[in-house]
Amino acid sequence: MPDIIGDAIDRLITVELRNRAMNHGIIGRIYDAARTEGGGRPLTARAAEALLAAIRPGYPVLLVCGAGYAPEMPNGESDGPPGVATLARALFWGPKAVPVFVQEAHHAPPVVASSEAAGIMVRDWDLVSQRRFGAARFDAPARQEEVTGWARDLVARLKPAAIISVERLGPNENGIVQYSTGYRPEGAVDLAPLFAACAEAGVLSIGIGDNGNEIGFGRIFDLLSDVHPYGRNRSPHRHGGACTTVATDILLPASVSNWGCTGLAAMLAFLMRDPDLLQTPEMEGRIIRACLDAGGWEARYCTTRFLVDGMVGETSMSIVQILAEMVRLNLAAPDRGPAH
Repeated sequence: MPDIIGDAIDRLITVELRNRAMNHGIIGRIYDAARTEGGGRPLTARAAEALLAAIRPGYPVLLVCGAGYAPEMPNGESDGPPGVATLARALFWGPKAVPVFVQEAHHAPPVVASSEAAGIMVRDWDLVSQRRFGAARFDAPARQEEVTGWARDLVARLKPAAIISVERLGPNENGIVQYSTGYRPEGAVDLAPLFAACAEAGVLSIGIGDNGNEIGFGRIFDLLSDVHPYGRNRSPHRHGGACTTVATDILLPASVSNWGCTGLAAMLAFLMRDPDLLQTPEMEGRIIRACLDAGGWEARYCTTRFLVDGMVGETSMSIVQILAEMVRLNLAAPDRGPAH
């Protein structure tokens, strides 16, 4: 059963809806490569099962996001913060983990606003670690040379059960963080050392992304670099290819990174037999609007319009509704009805 619903979830969250001027026609090939490389099973099923095996009540899970920098998007974008909020909610109420948001300080306002719109308050670590009062937040250093030491200290202090990257930009083969079209944002911090510290500690890692430049896609770097419009050295900005070399234990591609999180939450809801772990479409709308209002602007035009990756917010709300029906129908008792 997990693979049946997992197939359906994976198909839905990888339906491509992109303007033809963007990285068009690649999500299917990316997903197929990631699924084959991962052993052939549905990726949401693999990720959800791995999380449930790793987490015990009270264990912290690091949720890392952050894409978008000044001057275009000084607080980041609307793809990422709603996704980590979705996962925080599902992990908090499902396996009773302690969500811990990790990002630069300027990315934090949309993350906090999204989480609170999902009903998960962001509190002090000492409080949530002892009494599970919601989520905690740690901001990465602004200076790259401080990141490695900070990352090791954070992992040693928190001892996380898992780390999940959502739309978090990762460095390419030259160690440079780029947008999906090869543009190098100023002031971007490379958080790959945090994932290296987790790997050294044996912490489960999951990467969720939609364009190949996000942490996790290093698992399929060679294939992705060949099919990506800005792979290898095809970037017009001459910083190397747009694709990241940073791998995670499990890679979960989606058409929109937020959708990957929603699909994973739906799979957790199915495995734990608790449909309430998945937010409602109405809550999804509130989360996106809270993110936009807090400065996590939509990435196409860098405005506060109700958009995520160029799609109206109602599209994401509809994805939630369909996923909720998948969970409900797959958990329902077998019933053909009198007419079949």
